[in-house]
Amino acid sequence: MEQEKLSHMRHTLAHILAQAVLEKYPNARLTLGPAVDNGFYYDIDFGSDKISDEDIKTFQTSMRKNLKKWTAFTHREVSKEEALKEFAGNPYKEELINEISDRGEKITLYTCGEFTDLCRGGHLENPAEEISSDAFKLDRQAGAYWRGDEKNKMLTRIYGLAFETKEKLDEYIHMREEAEKRDHRKLGKELDLFMFSDVVGKGLPLWTEKGATIRRELERFIVDEELRRNYKHVYTPDIAKLDLYRKSGHYPYYKESMYAPIVIDDEEFMLRPMTCPHHFELYLSKPRSYRELPMRIGELAKLYRYEQSGELSGLLRVRGFCLADAHIICKDAAQAGSEVNGALDLIEYVCNVFGLVPGKDFWYRLSLGDRANTEKYYDDPQAWDTAENELRKVLQGRGVHFVEAEQEAAFYGPKIDIQMRDVRGKDNTAFTVQYDFVMPKRFKLNYTDSDGLEKEAIVVHRSSIGAIERVVAFLIEHWGGNMPTWLSPTQVAIAPVNMEKHGAYAEELATKLKAENIRTDYMDDDDSMGKKVRRAKSERIPYTIIIGDKDIEAGTITVQHRSQEQGEQTTLDEFIAKISKEIKERTLG
Repeated sequence: MEQEKLSHMRHTLAHILAQAVLEKYPNARLTLGPAVDNGFYYDIDFGSDKISDEDIKTFQTSMRKNLKKWTAFTHREVSKEEALKEFAGNPYKEELINEISDRGEKITLYTCGEFTDLCRGGHLENPAEEISSDAFKLDRQAGAYWRGDEKNKMLTRIYGLAFETKEKLDEYIHMREEAEKRDHRKLGKELDLFMFSDVVGKGLPLWTEKGATIRRELERFIVDEELRRNYKHVYTPDIAKLDLYRKSGHYPYYKESMYAPIVIDDEEFMLRPMTCPHHFELYLSKPRSYRELPMRIGELAKLYRYEQSGELSGLLRVRGFCLADAHIICKDAAQAGSEVNGALDLIEYVCNVFGLVPGKDFWYRLSLGDRANTEKYYDDPQAWDTAENELRKVLQGRGVHFVEAEQEAAFYGPKIDIQMRDVRGKDNTAFTVQYDFVMPKRFKLNYTDSDGLEKEAIVVHRSSIGAIERVVAFLIEHWGGNMPTWLSPTQVAIAPVNMEKHGAYAEELATKLKAENIRTDYMDDDDSMGKKVRRAKSERIPYTIIIGDKDIEAGTITVQHRSQEQGEQTTLDEFIAKISKEIKERTLG
């Protein structure tokens, strides 16, 4: 089934769900019921009624029964007055009708079976024949604010799953069950990596010692790699005057996602949502020559953005995060194109270290602006053409498959987004490289060229590893918590069979391993050997060293990898050489 037809099928099912709801709750007020990835939903105001899981089953049974009667859609165009009369007493539909009328658009009602709804269309012609009754399933209910605004009333959202066939539905449900096992929120708690506290604040993660180790390794990895690629790493403040963001233009565009201003000494300050203007001020600290360009300014920057409570999700959507950010000042479009190419080289290198395969685990999207939308995008058609053509040329030159997406650009220029699919099958933007021709004008980012004349620079914004929080969440789920040795909070567990007989030797080994900067946990409790090994595996520790009589007699160790059931005898020196190589080369074993 083609994607458009599948979307029409899902939207049709939202209508059928609405009819089933009204059969049992005739006073329920319907709002909106769109098709979404993997299915559909309908937001409903049930008033004082509380629906249960049994209600969901009843709705599903009614949908399958009613489907047989849905043999054709009809629609009619009506006046605003007719539409308001049709949905009298439903303030949600009335609001939508008024908005449609104010925009000068047609108001249409669609009918199928015995049900009529306010709708713009997008349905199957004959649902009874085109929808298999076992290819959809009502999934769950959740709370949702009307129009996504937490200032509005909380509604009940009923989700449904829908696919072309029962087999594809079952396949998706199985994939989701596996994804739930890998959910970074679940594993993060089990592995003691991070936590959230309502006392500290929603969306503000607290990293434990173990989680901080993963984070620190990622930060060291990317900073060292960027330094090798001639980035200048800096530190800038987490707070700045509001005037800085007015100057950059970020404040009007991102005002709703910024924290409220803080008034200090009659001046307004803000927790920063991005580092661009800070880095521009560093560039402007002295006159610049073309010989200094490209100048690559990098920072592991703490940023703060106000995400609505309903949008927060573990480490994936937070209010405080650390971005591996950089701004590259370039002298012209050709140099900017070269630097975009270099940024993509770095991103692909990072993906390769994580074992991610291009085309399978990640791919490219060229995000474009809209010349006509001067409210959202900076009004300079020629600059947009130059920038978009430069980015398109970079991607074509790399020989990679990419898609083009209208109206996904930043307000100051087009960008290349690196898209990744998570364990839930959802596509997310992981890394971004942006071409910026606006900030150089606003900040007067100029340089003296070889001809002695002052010229305007171009800026490339890029993130090499993304937000540390988001990449940790992705990697936890991608590996199911089994971090490669170089990233594992504990790399080796030492488990003496008997503390009294083998404890001293085990402690000596732990000291030697720690001296080699190998993160080691010495299990000095009286648990049985079986419990110690199981505990090490449940904590996803890559290696467990078991110490018994034979090891002490032979001066050896027994090493068991978390993927193995039996250990292997070796010497400590051989093991140190092996694991040190694994850590240095950042292998995925």
